[in-house]
Amino acid sequence: MTDGISLLTPKVTYFGLFAAVLLAAAFFVPDPVFGILLMAAGMTLAFIAVIIRGVNYLQHRRHAAIYSNVSEFVANDASPSFVTDTEGEVGFLNGAAQERFSDCRGKTLAHVLRDLFANPSAVLFRMQNKALAMGAAREDVVTRRGHIRLAVHQIGGDGYLWRLEELGERASNSRGAEGLSLPMLTVSKSGTVLFMNDALRRLLGGRVKTLDRVFNDLPISSGQEHEVVGKDGVIRTIVAELVGAGGRREIYLLPGASDRARNDSGQIFDNLPVPMLKIAPTGQVVQANKLARDLLNDSVATETELGDLVEGLGRSVVDWLADAAEGRGLNRSETLRARKAEKEVYLQISLSRIIEDGAPMLMAVLNDATELKTLEAQFVQSQKMQAIGQLAGGVAHDFNNLLTAITGHCDLLLLRHDQGDMDYGDLVQINQNANRAASLVGQLLAFSRKQNLKPEIIDLRDTLSELTHLLNRLVGEKVTLSLTHDPGLRPIRADERQLEQVLMNLVVNARDAMPDGGEIRIETAGITLSQEMKRDRARIPAGDYVVVKVSDKGIGIPSDKLHKIFEPFYTTKGVGKGTGLGLSTAYGIVKQTGGFIFVDSEPGSGTCFSLFFPAHDRMSKAEIKAPIENTKPSNVQGEGVILLVEDEAPVRAFASRALRLRGYTVLEAESAEDALKTLEDNALSVDVFVTDVVMPGMDGPSWVKQALKSRPDVKVVFVSGYAEEDVVDHQAKIPNSVFLPKPFSLSDLTNTVQQQFHS
Repeated sequence: MTDGISLLTPKVTYFGLFAAVLLAAAFFVPDPVFGILLMAAGMTLAFIAVIIRGVNYLQHRRHAAIYSNVSEFVANDASPSFVTDTEGEVGFLNGAAQERFSDCRGKTLAHVLRDLFANPSAVLFRMQNKALAMGAAREDVVTRRGHIRLAVHQIGGDGYLWRLEELGERASNSRGAEGLSLPMLTVSKSGTVLFMNDALRRLLGGRVKTLDRVFNDLPISSGQEHEVVGKDGVIRTIVAELVGAGGRREIYLLPGASDRARNDSGQIFDNLPVPMLKIAPTGQVVQANKLARDLLNDSVATETELGDLVEGLGRSVVDWLADAAEGRGLNRSETLRARKAEKEVYLQISLSRIIEDGAPMLMAVLNDATELKTLEAQFVQSQKMQAIGQLAGGVAHDFNNLLTAITGHCDLLLLRHDQGDMDYGDLVQINQNANRAASLVGQLLAFSRKQNLKPEIIDLRDTLSELTHLLNRLVGEKVTLSLTHDPGLRPIRADERQLEQVLMNLVVNARDAMPDGGEIRIETAGITLSQEMKRDRARIPAGDYVVVKVSDKGIGIPSDKLHKIFEPFYTTKGVGKGTGLGLSTAYGIVKQTGGFIFVDSEPGSGTCFSLFFPAHDRMSKAEIKAPIENTKPSNVQGEGVILLVEDEAPVRAFASRALRLRGYTVLEAESAEDALKTLEDNALSVDVFVTDVVMPGMDGPSWVKQALKSRPDVKVVFVSGYAEEDVVDHQAKIPNSVFLPKPFSLSDLTNTVQQQFHS
């Protein structure tokens, strides 16, 4: 490790060198006065070099002593500990760290912890800065295996001591037990004493390291009398033993077997610093201490069945107690839900057997697991939503291929029929319903955040003004719509069409929440966050934002349903009155735009949705929206050769016929490999590549890049049911390329290809 003084080592060398040069020069200069001055300067520099070297040496000795003492202090710590420098490089790790992470000297701590939790570099950087300012820092981190607590202390001038503690294995009651008048200790599975409270240290006359230095008659049996080796002689005491995670045991020494002591034991049990129940094998609660009664929200909690206080999650309490009474599944925690709690409370309960007055009893240790279950539920929910998003994206991709074939061949049939034909109306119905299906698929893609956005700088005031006419028709006569704008509102960058869909979904939901009528308010405002804002599970970075609020005074949303409203296919409306895709679509669009969406609601008082979008600078002239181009089918005949690459045969057949009808020569390939094989003929001239993006084997951008090496002037049209972000990025880097999303019509395809020929 280095420190601030060690950085002066090169300067010490320079001072010494300059001093030697000056002293040598003093003997050769002809002027004696100048020689004396040179000699004085050289001696001064030499003196400064000696002082700095001495300070440097003392500083190194001090730092070496600090690191030595710290290393000796944490060497036998049961929790993994590391000493790092300012760059995060590990210089020392104790035995527990070596056992868990192997010897990682010379590596950074972020590298060591990379498999333990996500993004350790950011966590370590934040904690190290805090320790630099305050001397120490501590942070709890949730991993897939449970909770860990990471603590750091600054040592010396540039060293940091890190300690990693797994909360699921720590003796969580040790700190509270320190002030307990009842003697207690915590031991490991091997019998090593991990903790002794002050009452037991006074009883024994000091600390001991192993359990055999405490008891004469091992092994101990919970609920039985044992001999304790006290400082004043052997003491008879009743032992209560609780087994925790990792085989650790908490042992409490209760008063002796005298009648008075037995009478006092009930009061002592009631004041134990851990929630405990004494249960008969039949399931009847015989005794419950104060903490257990508080946790179960039951003032008596005795002479009642445990099944009346808690309920199992997939397993009945009766079966669980029956197994424990027969010695199966002891000391393994079971997660249950409290029945009488005012709010949802989950408990981890572990059972152990004791013998009391010759009869077997069950001792239950309770731990509040509500926070753990909440985090677990959030993790499962995020995994489920991710899986649904992937499924939605895949289904939408396949559906878009089918819809492209349906609408495409329908367009081909419409070319051969006019409005007077009998089949014309049927073909129009097919086309319209295919477009409706495409809109539904677009909602799935919006939820999975894989739709193709066309973001632009827009002014929300203009967007809402244009949308007001449609919204007024949507809300009906019984509901009034009011808009309030911030006069200094800054623009945002978003896909205007998708943003309009979000606002329409929110307004329709607000209308449905007020069946008897009311007012829907849409408000816009600009805000500045001076620091990061945390809300729900989101973190909004500091900066300037445009906030849109859509509020109503309707029936509201119950609190137990608020966390589900953005899930796909979840709806509070009646059967047939909603698809459950509106809010999930809004959520996906807002997130893909880089914004945030939150909801506040109270049953009977209404609901307010708040949308946060990053603010942008004013629109430049180049960003003013161009007029919408005419998308009517073009009858202009084209000339040229097109290589069409599409793995879906129906889509390839439609696209090939459509392009040939416009006069183009079309070469077909069903895969990227076939396309490259076709291009091996150097005599073949190709003007435009029309290729799918996602195909089995090599994808569209990959084969096009390879083909453009020998044919750099060929134009490219990419088509896809959806485009992954990295594929879109690759497409954007390919020159002379455009993107055409599926499903596309005959005119969409031919117009896009024609524009490429003339670009």
